[in-house]
Amino acid sequence: MFTWNKSTRINSSIGTRPVKNAIDILCRDMDKVLKSDSKTGGEIVLQEDDTLQEEQYRIEISANKIYVFANDDLGWVYGILTLSEKYLGVKPFWFWMDQHFQQVSDIKVEEQIIYSPKPVVRFRGWFFNDEVLMLKWKYNENGIDGWKMALEALLRCGGNMAIPGTDKMSRKNRQMAADMGLWITHHHAEPLGAEMFVRAYPDEEPNYLEHPQLFHKLWEDAVLEQKDYKVVWNLCFRGQGDAPFWNSDTTGRFDTPAKRGQMISEVIRKQCDIVKKYVKNPIFCTNLYGEIMELYEQGYINLYENIIKVRADNGYGKMVTRRRGNLCMRVSSMPDRTDKSPQGIYYHVSFYDLQAANHITMLPNSVDFVNRELTQVIDNGGNDFWIINSSNVRPHVYYLDAIRKKWYGIQISDEIHSKEFADDYYNGSDKIAKCYMQYPKAMPAFGQEEDEHAEEQFYAENIRLLIHQFLLDKTQNVERMYWLTGDVDYEQQINQFAAICRKTQAGLEALLATCDEIQNKLFEATLKLQVQIHTFCVQGVVLFVNAYKAFQQQDYEKAFVLLGDSAACFDRANEYMRKSEYGVWKDFYFNDCFADVKHTAYMLRKMMGIVREYGDSDYHDKWYRKYCYDRADRNVYLLMVLDNHMTDDELYKVMKKLKS
Repeated sequence: MFTWNKSTRINSSIGTRPVKNAIDILCRDMDKVLKSDSKTGGEIVLQEDDTLQEEQYRIEISANKIYVFANDDLGWVYGILTLSEKYLGVKPFWFWMDQHFQQVSDIKVEEQIIYSPKPVVRFRGWFFNDEVLMLKWKYNENGIDGWKMALEALLRCGGNMAIPGTDKMSRKNRQMAADMGLWITHHHAEPLGAEMFVRAYPDEEPNYLEHPQLFHKLWEDAVLEQKDYKVVWNLCFRGQGDAPFWNSDTTGRFDTPAKRGQMISEVIRKQCDIVKKYVKNPIFCTNLYGEIMELYEQGYINLYENIIKVRADNGYGKMVTRRRGNLCMRVSSMPDRTDKSPQGIYYHVSFYDLQAANHITMLPNSVDFVNRELTQVIDNGGNDFWIINSSNVRPHVYYLDAIRKKWYGIQISDEIHSKEFADDYYNGSDKIAKCYMQYPKAMPAFGQEEDEHAEEQFYAENIRLLIHQFLLDKTQNVERMYWLTGDVDYEQQINQFAAICRKTQAGLEALLATCDEIQNKLFEATLKLQVQIHTFCVQGVVLFVNAYKAFQQQDYEKAFVLLGDSAACFDRANEYMRKSEYGVWKDFYFNDCFADVKHTAYMLRKMMGIVREYGDSDYHDKWYRKYCYDRADRNVYLLMVLDNHMTDDELYKVMKKLKS
């Protein structure tokens, strides 16, 4: 037996930043797990073995020493983190799932040899996209760098690649990611990781045909900045702001798919040439995303054979093209089994589409469903590159943990994964495992396809659209909701929206009741919080629709109160997010600016004010007298009012109390 205690030394002549960082992590983990001990400990030795392949390690444990053999930085990093997990008990998401450690004097480690597992996916990474929660989270006040914790979790999961943020944040975090041993790649709308044209040249139109040299300079600067990193160079040409470039073209030069495809092909070849000028044997990828996928399938885009073709799911876990506005083509984006060139995927566990997607709650489809999709990806040869949209990590740990297993070819399922996840982070609670299994079954279905289940953006965004239209002109419908309802009148749009939410309300309330029976602080801040967000938002939708019906019947007092009740439901969802912000999570949900449930409550109260104008008097004293005066005084007008005029919220509270 090897005795691992606080006195155990780590002996390494490997002086690279990634290895030093991994050793620092191991020392920190030892401090968490091991008590001070005067006994002499063994030694952990890092040594080179040039017979090992890239990223491989071999751990040899004897009575006095643990040897970690590798032939590159990530090999040693993975070996060190394997020791931390296997013997110190530090789980991949220890930070994100509040793992607690009970210190012990020493740990006995049996003599053995451990070989690194072989991943089935070559490049495995996360894209920290839509990371708005992390932008204003006060983690540094607690002496912890949340970005470093995110990249550490990626390494612990066996990841080797990152897009370490979006836009400015990606460039800011590149060095940190590289220092931890990770490959760098880029957002599908940021060619070669370059600065956005409109930021670099705010006074120029972002038109490639007019300013090719300016674009070339941005790309060349990006290559020079990153040439010493390990990079999978992203080749692409979309528009500024993650949209097709022809959307902003006013010349009509790209009015056919053939012209668009030719332009994209030429630009990608130019980007390849720029990289090759500075980098020996570069690795390239290009994202066949959205409209690019459709152009490629139609044969309008020509790519070099060795470029990794990265296909994307639709944001809901299905390997078909995403819906864009009201257009939903659902062209298959599954890797092509007959294509022998390298292929990969961009896969979402978090998505933002201003329609029905998830950002503060987890993927609405089951682990079984994800397993089927990703198994087919591997079977079709799409295992050269997987970038997973991890967003802000904490709300999505359950699916990130599932997908890390697929990186190694492990079959996952709702039953097995929920149990393993509960074992790792919830003390093996069967009740919590069952709640995770039940969660996707409780999600609202907005369409007939197996992936068409909605998340928090469905409630918050569509209510705001409907209220906006109500305030402007309720005789017209909401065009941006045609994807859901088709071109029907405003009232039918409301009714269709309501029907989906009503259908799921009972199931969500039942799941929340089950969650209420479980006393676990972490559970309350993770899965239960997400169930609360869904339940209170669905209740808010139903109350909003009832309020609209009361308004149509000219029962303005009832409509006013119901709108206040609806706003209170969205407030409640926001309040539970803020209650979950204990310890290092202070202000984690402060910047919920996508679903922005608090803003939905604000919009509902705007509508309350309009409804009041219909039902109250022009002096704003009719409802005040009815609900605040004694019955005998209501019709006495010697003094018009006896108090300051009531705000909508003040009046709502009085009316709510008297009507309940």
